Amino acid sequence: MDQAAPSETAAAASATDQHVPVRARMALALGASALAGIVVERLLATAVDSLAVRVLLSALTAAILVGLALHRMVVMPLTRSHGELHQAYQAALADALADPLTRLGNHRAFQEELDRQVESSHRYGVPLALVLIDLDAFKAINDQHGHASGDRTLAWFGGLMATGIRRADRAFRVGGDEFAILLPHTDANGAQVVTRRLLASALQPALHADDPMSVSFSAGISAVPALATSRAQLYSQADSALYAAKRSGRTEITIFDLATEPGASVGGSGAAVAEVIARGQLRPVFQPLVHLPTRAVMGVEGLIRPVAPAPFADPAALFAAASASGHLVALDLACLEAIVAGAAALPPEQFLSVNLFPTTVEAHEFSSATILGILARHDFPPERLVLELTEQQPLTDPEGVRFKLETCRRAGIRLAADDVGAGNAGLRLLSELRFDMVKVDLSLVRRSASGSPSSAVIESVVSFAARTGATVVGEGIEGPEEIDQLTALGVLVGQGFLLGRPGSLPEPTYLAIPPPPPREVAPVAAAPLDSNGIASWRASIGLPAA
Repeated sequence: MDQAAPSETAAAASATDQHVPVRARMALALGASALAGIVVERLLATAVDSLAVRVLLSALTAAILVGLALHRMVVMPLTRSHGELHQAYQAALADALADPLTRLGNHRAFQEELDRQVESSHRYGVPLALVLIDLDAFKAINDQHGHASGDRTLAWFGGLMATGIRRADRAFRVGGDEFAILLPHTDANGAQVVTRRLLASALQPALHADDPMSVSFSAGISAVPALATSRAQLYSQADSALYAAKRSGRTEITIFDLATEPGASVGGSGAAVAEVIARGQLRPVFQPLVHLPTRAVMGVEGLIRPVAPAPFADPAALFAAASASGHLVALDLACLEAIVAGAAALPPEQFLSVNLFPTTVEAHEFSSATILGILARHDFPPERLVLELTEQQPLTDPEGVRFKLETCRRAGIRLAADDVGAGNAGLRLLSELRFDMVKVDLSLVRRSASGSPSSAVIESVVSFAARTGATVVGEGIEGPEEIDQLTALGVLVGQGFLLGRPGSLPEPTYLAIPPPPPREVAPVAAAPLDSNGIASWRASIGLPAA
């Protein structure tokens, strides 16, 4: 199967290689020009005794030779450096979009490819099918045989998917034991045929493997344009069909049916989202952001979970339904209100960070007055709020967004760029807006070993943030080695399951995780943190020293 990550890396390398003959031709051309200048000078010198002409020709020849020397000393090294940097970034990007266990595309790659494929389907009027797959009884494999056996099962199934679909199709591991397939130029019935063939292969033991295995799975299918009309609706319908398959006893492949599952249609999901907002069926949870050298809790990120009787299993389904039905702005603002209300007991030295979609900031309902009104209702100081702008949607009105966010900043609210490094959108955000905090995507954090392409990208982000006075945060930290790698790269603030899972407000100011042994930590210029704790951060947001 053609995977985008390796192909993109190869394309980048090819593009860099193409500079070589170009530079060679440039050098030959300049050399030939210099030689021609010398020949012309000698010829004319023999025919014309004019001193002025000879001086002019000598000056022209000298200029050509100087230009050639400058090209060799300056232009060529810069061209080579630019090509190497571009190649390193493309390699890091490809690595960031690949699941390390199965080598399929990861969740981020799935989101980006889903956007691209749906747009292409609408533009060219061709069908597109989405298959969501969930392995049956996978938890039992981990519990009975251990996580190593579970990892082997996932890797084996990923290989089965890669070889069991067409070259034009794309397969992804979107998380845990959940997989997805995008099938361009295929309707729902065609996708069902492909999925049945894959299920039949999965049920057959791998006779030639060292550890013979077989698995079963449940799958849900939807398609554009026959069933869905938008990206969010396509995903919501496939997810609904998947759960219907699991309710039917598993090892089922179900195509979404508008007649029997109206909840996943635009109208039904819109009513459900509106009811969730009206009834306040939103529960805030908080994940700490930690100063890595001291384990001091600097602040928390507020997240939302739908609660019963809300008809949504998780936040992803809720936000997908809101996006499909036009309720995303209302939901975003309702979540902000619920999170701020739930943060009333947050210690005064800690900040609160909240995600917003770019479409929310662009909407006419959003303004600094709206945000300040929410904060005032819950007596929460604006200086302790950080608004995170996610990269899941592109900006359509950068100037309007910049004006609104600068107004928020003047009111004391801080701004953060989320998921930086996971594709081009995060880098584009950094070039278009000014941020107080830059959050490095977890896909880069998990591949931040010294000398890796991802570490080079993180170093670039740290250097950029230092020049602008922003704080860099490493997301998705799950192991102590990632803390060592990030601090070595100059990232002094972290977030992830190792440091705290989303839950109630963290009570201690310092986490129970033992800090690393004392060692020199390279300071980051202009960053609003110091190696002694949170004094600099408190001063930067106008709070008194603790």
